[in-house]
Amino acid sequence: MSRKQHHFKGAEVSCCVKYFLFGFNIIFWLLGAAFLSIGLWAWAEKGVLSNISSITDLGGFDPVWLFIVVGGVMFILGFAGCIGALRENTFLLKFFSVFLGLIFFLELTAGILAFVFKDWIKDQLNFFINNNVKAYRDDIDLQNLIDFAQEYWSCCGAHGPNDWNLNIYFNCTDSNPSRERCGVPFSCCVKDPAEDVLNTQCGYDVRLQGELDQQKYIYTKGCVGQFEKWLQDNLIIVAGIFVGIALLQIFGICLAQNLVSDIRAVKKNTQINHWDFKQRSHKLNKALEQCVSLYTCVGSAFYTIFCLSVIRADGQLDSYL
Repeated sequence: MSRKQHHFKGAEVSCCVKYFLFGFNIIFWLLGAAFLSIGLWAWAEKGVLSNISSITDLGGFDPVWLFIVVGGVMFILGFAGCIGALRENTFLLKFFSVFLGLIFFLELTAGILAFVFKDWIKDQLNFFINNNVKAYRDDIDLQNLIDFAQEYWSCCGAHGPNDWNLNIYFNCTDSNPSRERCGVPFSCCVKDPAEDVLNTQCGYDVRLQGELDQQKYIYTKGCVGQFEKWLQDNLIIVAGIFVGIALLQIFGICLAQNLVSDIRAVKKNTQINHWDFKQRSHKLNKALEQCVSLYTCVGSAFYTIFCLSVIRADGQLDSYL
């Protein structure tokens, strides 16, 4: 009995694993909810929620999708892991492990394909940037994203300033009535440290000048080349971030699977102890039934002997009289 009790205690659910997984996921749950709220708020401000069909109207990339998709994935994963750990629900914990494992597999596949097909990825990045250059004025969030990228990497366009000919406001055609004709966005301009106020018109008519003169006022390198250079200069940091994310995902999967194993072991031991209790109860009932039967037989025997004795004594009394 002592061995069984010891075995049952050894199969208890680990409180450390349970509540660490709970705390680990509740942070992601709250972050996912925050990202989703920001994305939905941004869409509400742009009137997308009142006209869902306008989602497909934008020719370029809507940065709000990043908040919606990332926030949605984090919210679902956080919910499954948090509630699954707190309620010891094996279905939610398995869903959490499989979903996280699928994301890890997709990330690994994307990394391998990006390494093998570097030229194709470069062409796709070039197409992506040029496609968003065309839609620069169509969405304020996309405009801010392009401005941030050009300022951060000190670049202009995908391969150079002339890529802005793809935009209807900045192209150099004679039929373009825009004041920004043959210009570039202000984010392409070389910043003057002496200027306290941002000059948003610094890129006007700048492409009418020669290439050497352009270098005095704007960045002439393309964002694709600058991004590649930045990636090479910060390769260790970028690789470390991706490895850290991968280890975090593997750690979450291991915690969830460990908790599932503990829950299964506890349920199995509970079933075994329940079955053992039923067996012992059945044996005790049989023993009691046998005792009752024995007592009944002994009582019947004594009662029979007593009756015979009475009858015999009654017969002797009659013969005497």
